Amino acid sequence: MTSYEVFVIARALHVLGVVMWIGGVAFVTTVLIPSLRRMPDADKRLELFEKLEGRFSFQAKIVTVITGASGFYMVHHLDGWARFKEPALWWMHAMVLVWVMFTLVLFVLEPLFLHRWFHERAKRDPDGTFRLVHRMHVILLTLSLIAVAAAVAGVRGLRLLP
Repeated sequence: MTSYEVFVIARALHVLGVVMWIGGVAFVTTVLIPSLRRMPDADKRLELFEKLEGRFSFQAKIVTVITGASGFYMVHHLDGWARFKEPALWWMHAMVLVWVMFTLVLFVLEPLFLHRWFHERAKRDPDGTFRLVHRMHVILLTLSLIAVAAAVAGVRGLRLLP
């Protein structure tokens, strides 16, 4: 297999990873959490959220690793490290920032304290907790969609900054 073919496979894995990961975040943000917020039984709401979010968390961990590894490989293969110095290519920083935020949440913050904090807070104040979690998901999804749109435009040569 040529290095070009490996690069093409890496790009395909990168795009598939982003689709699975950010698509899942979009579903959780725009469908799952709003639906759960309308459930009258707070205990069932919490139970269902933890069950579904837990399954997505496993999937998200796998695809964020694939996305990060393939992204790193592509930058390395292209010797594209100097691109991070170009202000017009800010979308590369945005992609890395979004990836770092989700990776920290999934692999560090959630296992260390976020899962426990959410569960305890949701028991005390279910409506306020789901409102806060929804707001945080909206922010993360918005940043993710900006990064994806800017990266797609930027990789095709559109300069969003001088």
